[in-house]
Amino acid sequence: MKFIKHTGLVIFLIGLFIFTASIFTGNFSLTQQELDTYITEKGYKSEIIKQELTKAIVDKNLNIFEFSTQARNAFEASNNYYDALIAKYNSEKNWTKKGEQYQYKIFGKPHTLSYEIAKKAGSGFVKENSGLLWFLTFGLGIIGALLFILPNLILLGKPGIKNDGIYLESSTNRGWIAWLVLVYLVVFYLVLYFRPDYVVNWTFILDPISKALNGGPASQWFVYGFLYCTIMLVMGVRMYIKYRHNKYQIIRTTSVLFFQIVFAFLIPEIMTSLNMPGYDFKNAFPLDYDFFFEWNLKSLTKSGGIGIFILVWGIVLTLVIVPVMVYFFGKRWYCSWVCGCGGLAETLGDPYRQHSNKSLNAWKLERWLIHSVLAFSLLMTIVTLYCYFSGTSSFLGINSQWIKDTYSFLIGAWFAGVIGTGFYPIFGNRVWCRFGCPLAAYLGMVQRFKSRFRITTNGGQCISCGNCSTYCEQGIDVRAYAQKGENIVRSSCVGCGICSAVCPRGVLKLENGPEEGRINPTDVLLGNDVDLMKLINKK
Repeated sequence: MKFIKHTGLVIFLIGLFIFTASIFTGNFSLTQQELDTYITEKGYKSEIIKQELTKAIVDKNLNIFEFSTQARNAFEASNNYYDALIAKYNSEKNWTKKGEQYQYKIFGKPHTLSYEIAKKAGSGFVKENSGLLWFLTFGLGIIGALLFILPNLILLGKPGIKNDGIYLESSTNRGWIAWLVLVYLVVFYLVLYFRPDYVVNWTFILDPISKALNGGPASQWFVYGFLYCTIMLVMGVRMYIKYRHNKYQIIRTTSVLFFQIVFAFLIPEIMTSLNMPGYDFKNAFPLDYDFFFEWNLKSLTKSGGIGIFILVWGIVLTLVIVPVMVYFFGKRWYCSWVCGCGGLAETLGDPYRQHSNKSLNAWKLERWLIHSVLAFSLLMTIVTLYCYFSGTSSFLGINSQWIKDTYSFLIGAWFAGVIGTGFYPIFGNRVWCRFGCPLAAYLGMVQRFKSRFRITTNGGQCISCGNCSTYCEQGIDVRAYAQKGENIVRSSCVGCGICSAVCPRGVLKLENGPEEGRINPTDVLLGNDVDLMKLINKK
């Protein structure tokens, strides 16, 4: 069995190496005619950009890093030239000339503009052999991972999940392997978000699949979505094997895979191919933080009936469906059964769930951070909607574009992506869900004060083994509740059910009972014994 696992690991690492090394291959260049055609297609009026790009990339064989640098510099040089003219005419109060210069500005982030032109300019082995490269990267990665996972079918013959040496492995106890994984994930997210032009070769690998689904070439976000689904599928197999004796975990894993692959990936791609807005119908505001941004509102209102339906559905989902579902089933219906972020955490992040900090200070930080992000997202939305309907650029001195850019950069990119996923191996698999997700904060407030969901405990049977607390990904000291026989009613609990699955005595049980059966831990702490006895007697 060890031979099969080691062989699988080697195959996986080969696929990962080829996938990473493919970035550095290929040549990037445009002929003058191709450049002229590109500028005409984009509608650029600037003569400077044509001069700069001609000088930088025409008839030159460059690697992707040289090409991207030259292209970014060209776009920045063009914009700097017209910014200087705009400033000059502004100081002279020559509004006509100033307005003319705005027409020559090229809007967009330099690395995004560089990515678009690199997509046109690329050539080489990867682009010309996308099918072979898919097998050598994704194919080998999938085969190797499955070979590494499947022997556990034999090794895990007995039912039940227990502490099986996770603190003795470098990969699952913050050892050097875990730190290597962290570095790779963080670098991956940094490049994906802030230097997509560097990974244009990855998009060439998936161009055939993208064209089949949406009729167009792959973008860096298509690569991310496809990779996201692939990882969840492979690690989902691991979940099926590890928790094969637990029906709840099998169904839950199947649910998150279905919603991620079908709702978050396939449906938006198919909608795009039909000239409709690509929309993830399971994403609720404020997790879908740009739902009320001007560009999205304009796009939806211009898309006819389907756009209006999406707009109405998004509002109803947030204000009606989410709280009603949380009332009946707790936040687990979304965070553990539907959400893509939660799905990745439960599959890719499952080996690291024991790293969540259970300290009181961590709990205090969690409450301050997650509710601050929620407040930030609500403030941003209020400013955005006010500016959209009033036609102004700011509200109470807060610039609409500034607050959107700030939230997108700090929360959407850094917190949710770079830190939220990249730090799995060190801080646990629910860093984003626990400390940053504004939707989780919203769901948690409803669950804490108005929900039928709770985890009931039987303190008389608890043997204080600590498995429940060890494996709680949300940093809840479950054992402390179990020892006292208290219901677990915490806003952070996502109802993953792992605490119940790893309990050797069947002490913990997930329930959706009547509200009066929820024994509030606050009542216990305050010593309201009379009220507590009434609640117990009713139960």
